Amino acid sequence: MSQSEESSTVSTGTKRTRKSRRPRRVFTADYKLAILAEYDRCTDQGEKGALLRREGLYSSLVTDWRRQHREGSIVVTPGRNEGGRGGPSRSEVARLRAENERLKKQLAKQEAVIEVQGKVHALLEELSKSADTDPTSTES
Repeated sequence: MSQSEESSTVSTGTKRTRKSRRPRRVFTADYKLAILAEYDRCTDQGEKGALLRREGLYSSLVTDWRRQHREGSIVVTPGRNEGGRGGPSRSEVARLRAENERLKKQLAKQEAVIEVQGKVHALLEELSKSADTDPTSTES
């Protein structure tokens, strides 16, 4: 028996071939969000486990989906088909987030400059007023 055949042997002694494996499941964004919502509504003891058993899911999937939802990679967009064509790619989302951060920093700098300019203007105005009313100034 080769090493690959040994690795596909189950504890019962029966061999599993590649053809007998079930195809990997793909979950839509709608399904993920529905499960997250239902999972969050579970309040009674054992209710979350029952939901996971009923759907054939692991708690690690719920954790991953929650993280993806927080990061914004799971969103439901009306009219999008299952393949997700037409939506932004992950690289596009990452690029836009980086640009957003850069623009926020630029805005903060510009607001600070405007604040300093306002203070300089007020200071110069005070100096101008005090120079006009200063009796020590000589008039020619």
